[in-house]
Amino acid sequence: MPLIRSASFNLFVEIVIRICLLSLFCYMETMPPFVRVILPSELENDCKYPRRESYVPGGALWAIVLSVPCLLSLLAWGACNDCNDALEILLAWSLALGINGVLTDTMKLIVGRPRPDFFYRCFPDGVETSDLQCTGDPSDIMEGRKSFPSGHSSLSFCSLGMCALWVCGRLGALRGRRGSAARALACLAPLLLALCVALSRSCDYHHHWQDILVGSTLGFTVASFCYRQYYNPLSSELSGVPYVVSDTNLVRFNGKPDSPAKDLKDIESTPLLNCKKEDKWI
Repeated sequence: MPLIRSASFNLFVEIVIRICLLSLFCYMETMPPFVRVILPSELENDCKYPRRESYVPGGALWAIVLSVPCLLSLLAWGACNDCNDALEILLAWSLALGINGVLTDTMKLIVGRPRPDFFYRCFPDGVETSDLQCTGDPSDIMEGRKSFPSGHSSLSFCSLGMCALWVCGRLGALRGRRGSAARALACLAPLLLALCVALSRSCDYHHHWQDILVGSTLGFTVASFCYRQYYNPLSSELSGVPYVVSDTNLVRFNGKPDSPAKDLKDIESTPLLNCKKEDKWI
């Protein structure tokens, strides 16, 4: 099928929205968070963990996050010869990443929760001053007040969660093709990788467990919301089919504009399984 969402004003608006979200996200990354009062007991009990290097550095995180849409788009276009799906997954992913980034930074800036290693960010030599005024590097101190929610967790579950939803739709794991361990594992594999990234933030003492839980929930929620803006429900017979394709194939039948076209069944194939329609008993 040829590309349906070609160069148009609608596509231009989609691109402009994503540029605005990206610009806002980059600006918010430089903003200082709310300076919350930290009680001596909290500083001693919850924020005195040793400083450690990240098990998943920022560069590795962005490599994972940015590689997901490229791989999915290439898979949809190259392996399945579906240029519409290749474009729609990029639109869904980019919108999810932009919204997730802005929401995560907004919460970080407003809450201003100190990280578990904040004490040694504030007092690098391990000796606190009598007035509790920090003596460490200002940039480290500022980053130390951006613990809630975890950005690594939200970004990984947003990007890899979108991958899991796309694979689930393509394989029809939640419609009529249930009872397959291979399909279930293929859908859960991206979420397992996201979980490993999220849990690493607790191992290197960069986040509290509440930060990780909320960040992971936020990321997957945003991914699910944005996926449904462009794709049919996972439990429907058109799971994995973009709305731009299914809406184009709607025809009037008995005066009802919502009746599917006869050739719409051709779209119900599982492209990841050789891109051919399977026997209904398989």
